[in-house]
Amino acid sequence: MLKVGQTILSQSRLQICAQRLLVTSSAHLKAAQAQAVEKAERPAKEVKEDLSFVMNIFRGQIETKQLFPYPNVLNTEQRETLEMLVDPVNKFFEEVNNPAKNDQDEKIEETALKGLWELGAFALQVPQDLGGLGLTNTQYARLVEIVGAHDLGVGITLGAHQSIGFKGILLFGNPEQKKKYLPRVSSGEYAAFCLTEPSSGSDAGSIKTRAVLSPDGKHYILNGSKIWISNGGLAEIMTVFAQTPVNDPKTGKIVDKVTAFIVERSFGGVTNGPPEKKMGIKCSNTAEVYYEDVKVPIENVLGGVGNGFKVAMNILNNGRFGMAAALSGTMKACTKKAVEFATTRKQFGQRIDSFGAIQEKIARMQMLQYVTESMAYMISGNMDTGSQHYHLEAAISKCFASEAAWNVCDEAIQVLGGMGFMKDTGLERVMRDLRIFRIFEGTNDILRLFVALTGIQYAGAHLKELQAAFKNPTANLGLIFGEASKRVVRKVGLASVPKMDHLVHRELAKSANLIAKDIDDFGQAVEMVLIKYGKGIVQEQFILNRLANATFDIYSSAVVLSRASTALQNNSPTAQHEKIIAEAWTLEASERVANYLKAISSGKNLDNFSKMETISKKVCENGGIVQSNPLNI
Repeated sequence: MLKVGQTILSQSRLQICAQRLLVTSSAHLKAAQAQAVEKAERPAKEVKEDLSFVMNIFRGQIETKQLFPYPNVLNTEQRETLEMLVDPVNKFFEEVNNPAKNDQDEKIEETALKGLWELGAFALQVPQDLGGLGLTNTQYARLVEIVGAHDLGVGITLGAHQSIGFKGILLFGNPEQKKKYLPRVSSGEYAAFCLTEPSSGSDAGSIKTRAVLSPDGKHYILNGSKIWISNGGLAEIMTVFAQTPVNDPKTGKIVDKVTAFIVERSFGGVTNGPPEKKMGIKCSNTAEVYYEDVKVPIENVLGGVGNGFKVAMNILNNGRFGMAAALSGTMKACTKKAVEFATTRKQFGQRIDSFGAIQEKIARMQMLQYVTESMAYMISGNMDTGSQHYHLEAAISKCFASEAAWNVCDEAIQVLGGMGFMKDTGLERVMRDLRIFRIFEGTNDILRLFVALTGIQYAGAHLKELQAAFKNPTANLGLIFGEASKRVVRKVGLASVPKMDHLVHRELAKSANLIAKDIDDFGQAVEMVLIKYGKGIVQEQFILNRLANATFDIYSSAVVLSRASTALQNNSPTAQHEKIIAEAWTLEASERVANYLKAISSGKNLDNFSKMETISKKVCENGGIVQSNPLNI
């Protein structure tokens, strides 16, 4: 929950203090700072440093440790291993798996499933000594990209199993749990992630499934149900989340907290409903799962009693980059079909790829794919180097990829015209499959709020730190002077815009500094929002969505500038093409950021937000559209 103080330090007070500080001679200032170091008293609560690029832009700061240079994390052995896997996986999806038949039959053919298990596709990141391939996140992303290019339904079956199904055991399992379960999920037993309930969707904390300790203290008795569980009708091993009574050390009272459990179907009392009928990803099994007096051994608690929410969020955060990798593959496949058609189809005596309207579509398809793929490998590279500060970036990649892939598929259909609408082309199946990606593993709407509120909380904590510093100004003179003077010179136009040109290849310096200015403007907008709304910002979703969208554009621009710079520095054969993509994307993204920030600060736009709220309330009160009948009949 947002923890911004009710009274945020006002800009005017900051400016007055800064102006007084600015007239202090440098000699006196250095003496005062030296004295302050000796007598330093820390502010009430020191803000923990975060290396996330996205987190820091909410303060108007440029944190580049995880962004530049673009990660190149595969050693020679890992690269050779990946090269040995890419061709067999490609060949399998081209020659064995039949996506059209899987979709029609609403299940994956047995020969394909058997082949996937034999390839090791269900255990890509399980350590080798426990039966898996032991791949890094970057290696995993490359193989998932191939799956996404061919069959998203199969991709969901694989992802539900390992990206979230048993991922909790990999992340939080103790040695005994890993030794017992990882070999099983690597050799034929399906796994599932069981969180969502009929009354609990995005609000994971409101789940009703309960687990209580048995009288002998050896088991938890689990009762409840879960809905829309991928692999729910197949899974033998499940990560299940339930409310458990826990002693609250602060109050001494018994309270309910979510706990994660490893549950086997063989425990008894676990059943499931029939496969759900879905719009897309039809070949993946989705079912409701029921738990009736299931006896779960206490040693099957995962991550500690009462820590289930943390376990669930870490599993989801850890797996989101894989969605971007898969969908970058989907976009490649859709673009390939559009290009094949556009370069052979003639109208009015010309190939249609010579028309500006088609050229713009294809250019945007390439740009969206490049951004998505760049994010996927940026985040996987960060994770492989041990970063713990990637959760906002992963959430952005999921949202961006799911929306970009939908747009690319839609435009591919448009390029093909009537042919694109036909079932045999395969794009209508891809479009149906894609629709779920904006909903599951955190809806894009909720993830936007997550990004905005988490970043605002970080920025607000720094403002609170500054407030606390004013209680003992002598001891905190350096902090006060640094923050306050920065605001004053910015206000009177003396501040120079922060630079990023030294981080990128010289040919991209102009684009980099454009984004640096956007970061500075964004930080000012966030500060203004904090001062104006305080804790009430949590309810201002019109504003939060626009802050999130601006964040998406700033992060995506920085990522492509990093990747294109590396291509230029390495004299890659595609370097100039990548440079043009980065320039084009950054220019348009910067324009969008300016519009988002203008909407946040403009009274005219805020008034329009109020109008939209009124319209929505009226429609909901009426149970549908509210308007007069133009024909009066």
